[in-house]
Amino acid sequence: MSVVARDVELLVSEFIEFTETGTAPPDLFSEDVFVDFTMPHWRLQAGDRRGLVELRRRGHPGPSTVASSRVDVTERGFVIEWTERWTDDDGKAWYCREMARADVVDGRITDLSVYCTGDWDTRRVEEHRRTVQLLRP
Repeated sequence: MSVVARDVELLVSEFIEFTETGTAPPDLFSEDVFVDFTMPHWRLQAGDRRGLVELRRRGHPGPSTVASSRVDVTERGFVIEWTERWTDDDGKAWYCREMARADVVDGRITDLSVYCTGDWDTRRVEEHRRTVQLLRP
């Protein structure tokens, strides 16, 4: 079953909202959504909507900002790549890059695989800026 680009536009908008707030819009995920979250040196999974939201809140408990994103529509859903920034309760700034593949059935995400670079604090971001010259920021 092919996914309609117009539907993906709404899902991506809601997915970014979820990423930034930690609150899932009502029709974004199926109740039995499966998520496989991979980060450096660790991997976590959840098998339902509640578990997925809990994984998100555990990883990034506060609000964040999706600084940039790219989306590619696939036959079964979409792939999204994004950068995220947030400040923790101690006022410390953080940054990460993530990519996810989302399968969509009946307008809801049913399967989600997320890959994260890991969270970089300000010190790590500055070290990277001094050490590496990126060809494309």
